[in-house]
Amino acid sequence: MYDVTALGELLIDFTPTGHSNHGNILFETNPGGAPCNVLVALSRLNMKTAFIGKVGNDQFGHILKGVLQDLNIDTSNLLFSETVNTTLAFVHLDEKGDRSFSFYRNPGADILLDKNEINEETIKQSQIFHFGSLSLTNEPSATATITALEFAKKHKVLISYDPNLRIPLWRSLDEAKQQIKKGFEYADIVKLSEEELEFLTGYRDVIKGTEILQELYGTSVIFVTLGQNGCFYRNKHVYGNKEGFKANVVDTTGAGDAFVGGALYKLLTMKKSLDLLNHADFEEIVTFANAMGALTTEGKGGIPSIPSREQLVNFLKENNSYSWNDYE
Repeated sequence: MYDVTALGELLIDFTPTGHSNHGNILFETNPGGAPCNVLVALSRLNMKTAFIGKVGNDQFGHILKGVLQDLNIDTSNLLFSETVNTTLAFVHLDEKGDRSFSFYRNPGADILLDKNEINEETIKQSQIFHFGSLSLTNEPSATATITALEFAKKHKVLISYDPNLRIPLWRSLDEAKQQIKKGFEYADIVKLSEEELEFLTGYRDVIKGTEILQELYGTSVIFVTLGQNGCFYRNKHVYGNKEGFKANVVDTTGAGDAFVGGALYKLLTMKKSLDLLNHADFEEIVTFANAMGALTTEGKGGIPSIPSREQLVNFLKENNSYSWNDYE
């Protein structure tokens, strides 16, 4: 059995690390990809995880497989393309540490995942199946993603979704909106940003925007991350805000994914129906997930910056959070 299986992109992030003596920007190669970032967060909390995806049969692809294996993430469903290279992303940071991306993915190996390469048994043996919207941008990975989602529904596996809007990867905004909304048709748990909420609903107001999504798709749990302002949460009975933690922000890459990993960890260990979660439950879940996200912003690169269990416990203790006591 797996606690969480994720499908999607596994790639190399080129993260800026200063300038050379000639004034040129220096980049560090870091493993990344939103679905895998989520698995890393869970793996560091001793959850059993598996990844479904494709990389190139190149140096980067083999490095990425080694990273996952070192983190005890099951790679039996990580495939190698003999024709296309591993996807690359260049990270651009502003003065606040907020990031944007330039992708080398036309095509990249991750979008060549085929529906016939999806292992139904792996999904069947999972408590949660997690995916993002980047695997919906192109064929054949879009059909492969829907195939995996159908398997998850068939076997009553909880489905977690991060819309994760990356505008340069879509042919048009209309296509992006249509495909991203298709993911909502399957999802039980959704994490999105304010920008993504506004893109999908026309509302930046978290109460109105999430109300619209819940009415349209019946989503059981919605989280809207608000950066240092914390998180808005909603299920079918309650909603509210939980403030975030102050952090010495260096690079926000992977922070949202770490939040998802923390939230899924709490939902798994809480073992409570999503519809029965109350305010106290959400306070505990979001406090924990906010801490995961905040700590991740204090280092460069997605996967390298995701905190260990020990770092998380110490951080929660230092911030006088009630949650740390559960994990000491």
